Amino acid sequence: MTEKYEYRVTGMTCGHCEASVRSEVSQLTGVTGVDVSAKTGTLVVESEAPLADADVLAAVDEAGYAAVRA
Repeated sequence: MTEKYEYRVTGMTCGHCEASVRSEVSQLTGVTGVDVSAKTGTLVVESEAPLADADVLAAVDEAGYAAVRA
């Protein structure tokens, strides 16, 4: 079963920002999909296994942005 997690990301302004976040979050174990929008500031992560919020937030931080669980 696919799990879905939603986050609000601050600081993204363009497609490059989206790509940076997508790249980092996609590397997390179990992640099957990443939908990120600079326009709305949203990040939706789909995973085949439970994800720890701390892991997702750390990946977003690694990309250079801040996020909170929506």
